Order: sequence, then C-alpha cells, then structure tokens
Amino acid sequence: MTTPEIMRAVRATAHGGPEVLEPAEVAVPAPRPGEVLVRVGAVALNNTDLWTREGAYGRPGAPTARSGWRGPLNFPRIQGADVAGRVAAVGAGVDGSLVGLRVVVDPAIYDGDGPDANPVGLMGSERDGGYAEYVTAPADRVHDVTESPLTDDQLAALPTAYGTALGMIERGRLREGETVLVSGASGGVGLAAVQLARARGARVVAMSSGTKIDAVREAGAHEVVDRAGDVTGQIRAAAPKGVDVALDVVAGELVGEGLPLLREGGRWVVAGALGGYDVAFDVRRLYLHNAQVIGSAMHTPAHFGLLMDLARQGRVRPVIAAVFPLARAAAAQEELARRSHVGKIVMRP
Repeated sequence: MTTPEIMRAVRATAHGGPEVLEPAEVAVPAPRPGEVLVRVGAVALNNTDLWTREGAYGRPGAPTARSGWRGPLNFPRIQGADVAGRVAAVGAGVDGSLVGLRVVVDPAIYDGDGPDANPVGLMGSERDGGYAEYVTAPADRVHDVTESPLTDDQLAALPTAYGTALGMIERGRLREGETVLVSGASGGVGLAAVQLARARGARVVAMSSGTKIDAVREAGAHEVVDRAGDVTGQIRAAAPKGVDVALDVVAGELVGEGLPLLREGGRWVVAGALGGYDVAFDVRRLYLHNAQVIGSAMHTPAHFGLLMDLARQGRVRPVIAAVFPLARAAAAQEELARRSHVGKIVMRP
C-alpha cells in the first residue's frame, strides 16, 4: 500500500474559538519503531476537542488557566482522538501483516503497560490526532475490527465516548439488576452509558431535555427524567428504592442534589463537568451511607479491549447525528457546541 508524501489536515494554531482551526497541507507522518500509520476513514468529535481547543481544562492550583488535557499544548496541534481506518504502513519492529487491517485506535496515552494503566494523555492533545488523512499510533494501541458489522462512522464514535462510559461503568462496579442514573444522556458519553448499562442488564434512569427524551428512550433508557423540571423529584419517582450507581458527566449542583438519592453503598462516578466544576455537597451523605464519589478519566487498556469485543460483535450501535467533511472542522465543532443533536458528530477526510 503506497502512501503520499503530503496530506490534508486541520490544525489548532492556538487556544481560542473555532477560528483557530486552520486547514493545512502537511507531511504524512512516518511511523516510528513500534508504530503504525493509519489512513483515517472517519474521526469523531468529542467535548474534549472543544475544551482542548479552548484550553478549558485548567491546571492544579490554577483552575482557570488555559491548558490542554494534561498540561500546556504544543501548537500547531492536529486534534481528533477518535479514529477508525486502515493500517497503511508499519514502523520498524512491527508485523507487516497489520497492513490493510481495518482498525480502531485507542487514543489514550497511558502511565504504564499493564491492563489497568491510567490514561495520562490523549491523542489530539498530547500528540497529533485524526483531523487528517493519516495518523500514527503505537501498534499495540490499534485494534483489529475488520470483521465488525459497524460502519467507519460508528467505529470512530466508540473510543472516547464509549470508552469513557465503559470506564465509568467498570469503576462504578455496575452489576446486572442495579439501578443506574445517567446524566447528560443525549450527548456522546451519556448515550453510550445508556446503551452499555442497558446491555449489562441494569435498570437505566436517564436525564435529558424534553426535545430529546424519545431518542434517549429509544437508545435503551427505561425511564427518562426531564432536566427542565423537578429533577430530584422525578428521580425519586423513577427509582423509589434509590440509585445504585450514577454515571455523571454534568456535575455542578447535580452532585450535591443527587448524593442523597444513592442507596446504601452507592457509587457516584464523575467523568465531566458540563454543569460546572465547583461542586459542594454534604459530606455526611458519604460516610453515613458508605457511599463513594469516584473520578473516572476515560478507560484502561482492559476496558478498551472489552469495548472492542462489543464492536466486533456489533453489540453496540452508536447513533450518528451528523457527518461533516474534514475541511469543515470548525463548523462541525460549532455544531457540537450547540448541543442540539443526539448522538455523535463525525468527519471524513
């Protein structure tokens, strides 16, 4: 498989609004030893794309400082964590039989090599990502999905959203028959959490807006709470015996309001802060009820392997809300920021 020397890409040139995303023609990256080169079939958008571009992650001791996912970024940076495509070339020491395989890239940069390693960086933030025709990745982070019935668009929707959701479910120890509350259920991670929790056999109570309730219910939620109404009252009515696990990407006031809704030994898992990062709650609701608040950043290698097994079997089917060409990356991010869609937005080079 021959590859060109030059490719089209979209690069963030600084922290800022969508105007900092600039189309460019750049050299096709050469895979280093232990890496592969992937021709991008589709790349999905995530809230992390917006927050990385804006520099909205803050730093320890400086929550309003502009920063990437785990610290200052090197610009220009090609964004895009979620890539599905085909292996086009391999670096030294990599099995050449990988060339031609249809793959999904695990975008996490881990702090070790074991199955339970923690993500400490992200493709598209700490290294160049998939807003391009080609991207490099470590060979042990590409997963063969050649036989999957899912489209490239659906496969690209999996890594960050479904990986994050599965990481929350695993860290929250969600079991069959338990009741789970999912906030932000119409977004990428929320909808993934609904589908994955339902597949695990949990009873799913989801939070969404009135115009998106039907779509969230179709995705697998047993009950949908309208966040425009009395949220805690609706949750109590939907789960009168309490909530075993909350999968929360909203945070803000919801944490303080929601902790009393947990059953004894309940787990509140947080993986986002759409409602605000400055959280206050009554700590007595933790120690008097043996409850836990758990932070969850993406997934481990073991979690991602479980997700790829589901993808190969077609047991999860991401909802694709819109498809944009790569050249319209700024418009795609603006559409994502409006949050008027249900499911995932993807781009094709």
